[in-house]
Amino acid sequence: MASSPAAASDSWYRIRAAAGAQPMEIAIYDVIGWDVTAKTFIQDAKENGLFDAKAITLRIHSPGGDVMDGFAIYNILAGLTARIDIYVDGMAASMASVIACLPNATLHMPENSWLMIHKPWGGSMGDADDMRDYADFLDRNESMLLRAYVQKTGKTEDEIRAMLKPDTWLNGREAVERGFADHVIAPLKAAAALNHRTEDLDMPNALKALMGAQANTPTPPPVPAQPAAQGPAQPAPQQPAPAQPAAQAQQPTAAELQAQFRHQEKLRQHEIRDLFALAGNRHPELMNECLSNLDTTPAQARTKLLEAMGRDITPSTPDNQAHIHSGNGNLVGDSVRASILARTGLANAEADNDYNHMTLRELARASLVDRGVGVASYHPMQMVGMAFTHTSSDFGQILLDVAHKALLQGWEEAEETFQKWTKRGQLSDFKVQHRVGLGEFPSLRQVREGAEYKHITLGDNGERIQLATYGELFSITRQAIINDDLGALTDIPMKMGMAAKATIGDLVYAVLMDNPKLADGKTLFHADHKNTTTGALTVEALDAARTLMRTQKTMTEGGKARTLNIRPAYVLTPVSLEAKANQVIRSASVAGADINSGIDNPIRNFAEVIGEPRLDGDNGNSKAWYLAAKAGSDTIEVAYLNGVDTPYIEQQNGFTVDGVATKVRIDAGVAPLDSRGLVRSTGV
Repeated sequence: MASSPAAASDSWYRIRAAAGAQPMEIAIYDVIGWDVTAKTFIQDAKENGLFDAKAITLRIHSPGGDVMDGFAIYNILAGLTARIDIYVDGMAASMASVIACLPNATLHMPENSWLMIHKPWGGSMGDADDMRDYADFLDRNESMLLRAYVQKTGKTEDEIRAMLKPDTWLNGREAVERGFADHVIAPLKAAAALNHRTEDLDMPNALKALMGAQANTPTPPPVPAQPAAQGPAQPAPQQPAPAQPAAQAQQPTAAELQAQFRHQEKLRQHEIRDLFALAGNRHPELMNECLSNLDTTPAQARTKLLEAMGRDITPSTPDNQAHIHSGNGNLVGDSVRASILARTGLANAEADNDYNHMTLRELARASLVDRGVGVASYHPMQMVGMAFTHTSSDFGQILLDVAHKALLQGWEEAEETFQKWTKRGQLSDFKVQHRVGLGEFPSLRQVREGAEYKHITLGDNGERIQLATYGELFSITRQAIINDDLGALTDIPMKMGMAAKATIGDLVYAVLMDNPKLADGKTLFHADHKNTTTGALTVEALDAARTLMRTQKTMTEGGKARTLNIRPAYVLTPVSLEAKANQVIRSASVAGADINSGIDNPIRNFAEVIGEPRLDGDNGNSKAWYLAAKAGSDTIEVAYLNGVDTPYIEQQNGFTVDGVATKVRIDAGVAPLDSRGLVRSTGV
C-alpha cells in the first residue's frame, strides 16, 4: 500500500511496489487480521500492482492471527504466477506458518528462525450445542490447515495431524528436513520486534533470546574535534564534558517478564472489580467479559459499564435516521434466542425471560432497540430488514441458530435404516479415492529368526468412492417475521434435515437394487462372488444364504485359501416381508413341525430384521431379500467430508428475496466396498 515509512511501521503488514527490476516486497510483521482486513489487503495489492508483479519477496515475523483473514491472504498469493521468495525473519507461527507454506513459493529460513504449527483454537459462548458447533467449526479449519501443510511437505494428513496436537516448533534446519522450508540460510543476529504480546505462545528459549536481543542502546554520535588555536593561546571556553554512553540496559529474563506481566494483570483486574462493585455488582456477565479480555483497560471497562447501565433507555431517532449504538453485550441476544427456541419447542421456556411473550416482529425490534439503534421512524418492513442486516444486530444469526437446531432435529428424527448396517467413513476432499476390501489382507507370514519382514502385495483394484454435494435453498423473508410465521424457522429446516438423511438412504439402497459393477468388472451380486442365492424366506433359504457368507474366502500369497469368517448380522427385507422374516427367525421351532417334536429352529435370532420400504419397489411386490454383515464391515461405505455426518446450514442476505437466503447442504459419498459381506436372494 502507498504509505509513509512511519505509517507502514505501525501496521502489521506493508506492500511496497517494485522499483525497476527489483521484486515487490510484502512484509507481515505482526498479528494477522487485527488491524487490516482481507478486503484492505487486496485493495492495497491492486494499488501497488501485485497481480502484475514478476517477482515478490515476502518477509514474515508474526505469531499468527485470524484464520479467515490468513486464508484470504494465502489464497490471493497462491493464485499468483510471479516468482515468490519467502523469508522468515524471526518466526512464522500459527496462521503465519500457513502463509509461509505457500505451494507456489520458495521458503528460506535462517537456522535460528522458527516455524510453529498447531491446532486452531478459539473461544465461544453459549449452550452445549453452541460449543459443539464451534468445535465442528474448529475441526473444519483444521482440515484446511492440513491440506495446506500436506501440499507443501508431501506428508500424509495423519503425520501432520500428529504434529498439530502439541505446539510444534521447528528451527530453520528442522523445517527443511521435514519439508516445510526449502533452504537454510545464515542465522540472524537479532529478530525484528513484535508489537503484540506473545506470552501465550509456548516459545522455545532460543526464540525468546533471539527476540530479546534487539534493544541495544544506540551509540551517541562522536564529538567533533576542536580547531587548532590561532595567535596567542586563549583559554578555551569551558565545555561540558561529553556525555558518556549509558551502560547498556540488561535485558530482563523470561521469568522477570512473566512476573511483571502477572503483577500488571493483577492490578488491572482489581481496578475492574472495584468499578463493578461501586455499581452494585450489576452486570456480572460484562465484568467477566472485561476481565477475560487482556486488552480491556479499566478505562474501557468503565465506558462499557456506563453504556450497559443505560441500556434500558431507548434513544430517539433524529430526522436523518442516524443510528446510536450503546453496546449491550449478549444478554438481549441470548434472551431473544431462548424465547424463539421455547416457542418452537426446541427448548424449554425460561420462566424469568422477559421476551417470552413477544412475536418475531417484536423480537426483531428488541434486537435493535436494546442494542441502541433507534427504529421509531421505520415502518415494519424497514425495521425487520434492518434487524437482518445491521452490524449491531445479531437477529439474523439468532434465526440461523434456531434453523440449525431444527435442521439437526429433523436429521436425528428421520426414520432411516442405512446407519444400522453400513460402514461410516470420511474423505478429506472431492477426489476419487480407492478403498481396500476386507479380503485384500491374507494371513500373516511367519518371520524366521534373523529374516527380513516382507511387504504385502496389494492389488490396484480397490473400490472407488467419491464425495458429492447435495443441498437446497430456502428463504426466511421479512413477511414471515412480520406474520410471526414460526414454520419458516423450524418446519422447513426440520423437513430439510429429514430430506438430507433420506438422500443418503436413497443412495445406499440404490446400490443394493441397481447392483453396480465393482473394480473386477463384475456386478456386486454375482455368481463368481458367491453371494447370490434363490428361495423365499424360509429356514432353509436363510441358512443357505448364511452359509454362503460364512464360507467366503480369500487367497494368500502362497496360493492357499483362507476363510474370512464373516457373520451375518442383518436381514434386509421389503416391508411386505418384514413380518414373515421375523416369524421365521424368531420362532423357537421350525414351521410345520410339531411343537413337541423337539426340533429347534437352527437359525433362531441369528440376525436382526430390517424392513426397508425402498426394497418394496414400485409395484410393491418385490421378493428379493439380503443378508448384511455387522455395522462397520466392508459392505457399503457412507463417507462424509472430514467426518461431518450432519448437514450444514449457511445464510446470506438476499438480493432477490426480502430477507435471508438459507442454504442446506451435505457432502457425502456412497459406494460398495466388498461383495463378501453381502448376500442377495431373488426371493423365488
